[in-house]
Amino acid sequence: MKILHVTPHLGGGVGKAHAALRGVLPEEVEQTFVLLEQPRDRRYLELIESGGARVVTAASLEQVAELASKADIVQFEFWNHPRLFECLARCAFPAMRTVFWSHISGVSKPLIPPGLMEEAMRFVFTTKASLDISSSVLLSEMARSKLAVINSGFGFPRADRRVPVRNRNPAIAYLGTVDFVKMHPGFFDTIDALTGDDIRVSVWGAIDPSGPVAVRARAMRRPERMTFHGETAEPAVALADADIFFYPLQPDHYGTAENALIEAMSLGLTPVVLNNPAEMVIVRDCDTGFVAQSVEECVSILQMLLLLPELREKISRNAIRHVAENRTATQAAFDFMVLWLGLLSKSPQPCDFRRAIGANPADWFVATQCLPGVEWNPPTWKHAQQRSKGTLAHFESVFTSDASLARFRL
Repeated sequence: MKILHVTPHLGGGVGKAHAALRGVLPEEVEQTFVLLEQPRDRRYLELIESGGARVVTAASLEQVAELASKADIVQFEFWNHPRLFECLARCAFPAMRTVFWSHISGVSKPLIPPGLMEEAMRFVFTTKASLDISSSVLLSEMARSKLAVINSGFGFPRADRRVPVRNRNPAIAYLGTVDFVKMHPGFFDTIDALTGDDIRVSVWGAIDPSGPVAVRARAMRRPERMTFHGETAEPAVALADADIFFYPLQPDHYGTAENALIEAMSLGLTPVVLNNPAEMVIVRDCDTGFVAQSVEECVSILQMLLLLPELREKISRNAIRHVAENRTATQAAFDFMVLWLGLLSKSPQPCDFRRAIGANPADWFVATQCLPGVEWNPPTWKHAQQRSKGTLAHFESVFTSDASLARFRL
């Protein structure tokens, strides 16, 4: 079985997921990954190659089409990356069996263009939270029958249960995106509001020392409670001394798999999250962790956990068991094998992705911002200059001379 994966790159969660899957897929699965831009982070790419897969950086869209013609199945690793939209709209693909594995939820912006779900032979989400959008957008019954969910976030394999350290106050940790584009600003208010003299909080992740997060941390009443460690390539080691995983995210964040949350649970940390869709399908409230309805409720939950070691240990055991049973690369590989084998029984089909997303960069960007038929108002220029992934500024940086984007500057 020959699978071609079309992806902008293999960094971050996408590369991490495929590195884990490559290690458990049967040898009969021949994988080729074609990258639409030069790789910057090669860590997971090299793990995928060492597992026997082939990785190619596309020289042209013609090369992508040629690779697709030789594959049994073409799987698009989907998120709102400008190069992926360009490939979908402008590549002269042959008739093919197609799968989309969506690494954005579509619950909030960036949205998933409904036409892509109609056009694909199978459309796979990385979170069950995304299934709700199928009832809120105009999809045919045929398109709804194509939808599936396969996790892309996995716990650490054979993770031993942590042994709680007695005679000291429990430690709190956060690991992930240290930016208010994802991290909830109420994180620091919560830590400030806790009572006690020995509250220790470790934050792992890249931080701009002059950015809003650093400024907010310095403005705390109790800034000595916080320790910023920067990025880590070994999250299991980083979290080894922590007891509680405090992971409050913005309600409109873009994440789906939440690798850090699942990994922390697999290590036995007790998670505390807000009631956002992606986190609520990972954490079972009062069973494998705690789901707070507000930042204020986070304070009372954390205060309770700091005082009750028996409760932390009970939740810890439940979290380890739940992740081991439900969030493994082996299970995801099995799910993909079933899906791929089902597709092999079908004939390749022609695809018209341009009809689903539009013909130019302006169309592609707007397709991630509003549903078809809805008028979109561009952001202010100051906001547009923020070049996080999939933003208007990102599209402008990739398609610097494209006239279609000029109307957003008016």
